[in-house]
Amino acid sequence: MVKKRKFAAYRAVERPYTRFSKKSKYNYVHARPPCRIALFDTGNLQKPFEYSVYLVAKNSLQIRDLALESARLSANRLLEKNLGKTGFRLKLMVYPHHVLRENPLASGAGADRMSTGMQLSFGKTIGVAAQIKPGQRLFKCEVEKQHVELARKAMHRASFKLPCSYRVEWVQNTVPA
Repeated sequence: MVKKRKFAAYRAVERPYTRFSKKSKYNYVHARPPCRIALFDTGNLQKPFEYSVYLVAKNSLQIRDLALESARLSANRLLEKNLGKTGFRLKLMVYPHHVLRENPLASGAGADRMSTGMQLSFGKTIGVAAQIKPGQRLFKCEVEKQHVELARKAMHRASFKLPCSYRVEWVQNTVPA
């Protein structure tokens, strides 16, 4: 099986020519890969929490859906282990809409029979990614005041699973009485 191309080839944000329409004749992309993020909201979804902790991007880039899922899992595991399933709320705030494509080129003996070069070079779909702008919030974790440091640690741990660099911000919510 062929391994995936390194994501450094797809990291730069470009104009997406990946229109996906309900009418198939208007599609640029004929097969959309599934999004592999299991949950976007975890934890206690009803309770209003006192503080929000955010993971904020410093640069513009694209992030694959598997990297977002991996970051969500590592943050969720730390929070669930220390606060239980109802002591926090974790929300993934971006969605991977952008369809990634690749035009595989063969090299070596017999490559002329397998490859068409840049003729018909639109490419086959290989996955989906979220396009991120500088200052955009990727994750939001809501906790009580005494657990803010743990939430910051969880966001910092999630940033290890993602490309480029991030900062962690926290704000106090206005909790209705």
